[in-house]
Amino acid sequence: VHDSEFDVDDSDDPDQLLQMYRDQWATSNRIATSASLDDVSQHPEREVSMRWILVHMIEETARHAGHADILRELTDGSTGE
Repeated sequence: VHDSEFDVDDSDDPDQLLQMYRDQWATSNRIATSASLDDVSQHPEREVSMRWILVHMIEETARHAGHADILRELTDGSTGE
């Protein structure tokens, strides 16, 4: 069972981390393409649909991409238009 936290330290190999991300991405794609938007799964607090899961993942991806934009902007001063 994987820990729900994702902690990275100096000893972690970036290539291995990237491969782990790609593997999880592929697993998620397989699950999403084999399910209907109305299929349900048990979430820790309630039952949720595939539709809810995908919208949640879009929200989380956008949020973290925004965080990355802020870090990049603080680093190099450039802004996106």
